[in-house]
Amino acid sequence: MKVCHMTSVHAYNDVRIFLKECVSLKEKGYEVHLIAPGIPAQNERGIFLHGVAKPQGSRLSRMVNTSKLIYHMALSIDADIYHFHDPELLPIGLLLKKRGKKVIYDAHEDLPRQLLTKHWIPSMLRKTLSVLIEKFENYSAKKLDAVVAATPLIEKRFKDKGCNTINVSNFPLLEEFLNSGFRRTPKNRNVCYVGGINRVRGIFEMIEGVSKANAILLLGGRYADRKEKELVNNLQGYSHVKELDYLTRDQVAEVYSESHAGLVLLHPTKNYVDSLPVKLFEYMACGLPVIASDFPLWKEIVEDNRCGVCVDPLNTDEIAAAITRFIHNAHEAEVMGENGRQAVLRRYNWENERIKLFSIYEQLIHK
Repeated sequence: MKVCHMTSVHAYNDVRIFLKECVSLKEKGYEVHLIAPGIPAQNERGIFLHGVAKPQGSRLSRMVNTSKLIYHMALSIDADIYHFHDPELLPIGLLLKKRGKKVIYDAHEDLPRQLLTKHWIPSMLRKTLSVLIEKFENYSAKKLDAVVAATPLIEKRFKDKGCNTINVSNFPLLEEFLNSGFRRTPKNRNVCYVGGINRVRGIFEMIEGVSKANAILLLGGRYADRKEKELVNNLQGYSHVKELDYLTRDQVAEVYSESHAGLVLLHPTKNYVDSLPVKLFEYMACGLPVIASDFPLWKEIVEDNRCGVCVDPLNTDEIAAAITRFIHNAHEAEVMGENGRQAVLRRYNWENERIKLFSIYEQLIHK
């Protein structure tokens, strides 16, 4: 059985797409192909990789031109099941469906709510565009064979519209952080954040918090906006930041191992309060106590598992107090870190989630 994953936005080695879904399907016995921008044709870990030209110019150009290239490449592969990861590929999914193919839409985000916070969309247009996009996304998803939703909230939204939907959460790979070679040995007064960097993900509050706590922020990832990076670099507390830029998976693990706590302080926007950020569970997986936004869903995870503390992400005094707490209470940090690790072993891991991924593929095969 030949399956083809497609992305126009993500790097080919995106953790969810490549390391989790594609590799898992290969291990299950499928012939797996992956189309992504800017990669040479090759075979990696048994996955057949197919590159299309990297998008040039505007976002609209990428959406139109790259999508066309991916569509033609997809036709040449002639897979039994197509699985795409970007909303802009919805028209391609519909075209493949018209050709009699079985098609899965992987909804990583709650797109309509996400659009409400996009800085590149004029504020006066965001609400209207969000409504229009939601209508098109719902219409398209109902025409396709299945939706793989990254959170229970996204799953409910599509199920309520009559779509064949299953939640496959983006939980950590056990092999990545729970192997025998991984050890956490915090250094200096380090805490960490690894991920996309922008205002609504809490970068300004994190820096003010570590400054007040006289700690060091190990900052991995890239900024969404160059102007925002300039603002961050000019902050009074920036001397407390060690910028690490983009990190490989091995480097991410090294950063976690050297930290007293992991920060995930997203702002209380509509698309974040019910999200399940993978970094939260990665921190837990490697025994790192978490300092997280006090959203009800996150409080349930963190407090029920006694693996960290939740704070108001806009209150830098609370953030600083939590950082200081873990730096000065090594035993408590170790206990909470181990609680998080055990929770990931029991529940929040990819090995559990991939069983659900397999189930939707088996369902389509026998449809």
